[in-house]
Amino acid sequence: MNVRIGPWSLRLAPRALLTGALLLVVACAVSVAAIATGEFTVSVPDILGALFGQGTPVAELIVSRLRAPRVVTGLLVGAAFGVGGAIFQSLTRNPLGSPDFIGFTAGASTGGILAVTLGGSALVIAGGALAGCVLAAAVVYALAFRRGVQGYRLVLVGIGVNALLLSVNSYLLTRANINDAATAGSWLTGSLSGRGWDHAVPVALALIVLVPVCAAVSRPLRMIEMGDDAARAMGINVEVVRATAIVAGVLLTGVATAAAGPVMFVALAAPQLARRLTRSPGVTFAASALVGAVLLTGSDLAAQRLLAPTQLPVGVLTAAIGGTYLALLLRKERH
Repeated sequence: MNVRIGPWSLRLAPRALLTGALLLVVACAVSVAAIATGEFTVSVPDILGALFGQGTPVAELIVSRLRAPRVVTGLLVGAAFGVGGAIFQSLTRNPLGSPDFIGFTAGASTGGILAVTLGGSALVIAGGALAGCVLAAAVVYALAFRRGVQGYRLVLVGIGVNALLLSVNSYLLTRANINDAATAGSWLTGSLSGRGWDHAVPVALALIVLVPVCAAVSRPLRMIEMGDDAARAMGINVEVVRATAIVAGVLLTGVATAAAGPVMFVALAAPQLARRLTRSPGVTFAASALVGAVLLTGSDLAAQRLLAPTQLPVGVLTAAIGGTYLALLLRKERH
């Protein structure tokens, strides 16, 4: 369906719009459930009052300082992982082309572990994770570059770098003292526990800056999916578009990992589920962001409530869900 507004023409896909609206409703419902339920139940009117500064002191403490920052961080981190995963799966033309498998998340983990072993604060750990992700991406890109970067080469090099970094991470954990190793192990699981507004704001700023960049390269990326030669024939500067997309994807992945730790499989599953829900053949950044937000916040809600009062790190649940999804994906690819 084409919509013309003055000199501009916009193509809209009704199914994609409907899917996006439904995902937005689900994200809101999960967010309200996560804020309202728990050891202390808060009604929806009290939630609204607390958010607008008109609630009781108890409601404002529970909602504004404890639960809402965690939920908002989960939504933003899930969206960032979803968009980052969509970028790399489009670039590699491979459903396994996820930051979890091509070394970027492992690089962020290495940076985070080094920051922990050096006695860094939460801010230093976040900075170490972001720096590690960027450095790992630079190494993978440099090793994969040969008159351009082909998708299959990026995946193969990334898998090798990922394996190397995982061994480095294991070595660092064995050399750390027991307290640092426990702290690093907890961070490596991926968790939204204790997350505040100071964790949510950097991810929000990254999304505000980088999502327009992703939107600008979405159409060229769709052309590149048909092959570099075909994209060049249409006048697309393939390497510039690819480099821009990689930088945006790496920064989104790094910032999300810095905020919540290396939460696994969200970047893998969200873009694939978004494509299946929207039945769109191209890059689905908006749907991927919404699916990622729903996956992470829904998993965190389940992690808090399934074994209450014991709370699981969200990374445990996403790993269980993502591992099952990966097995199904590999089975489908085999056939």
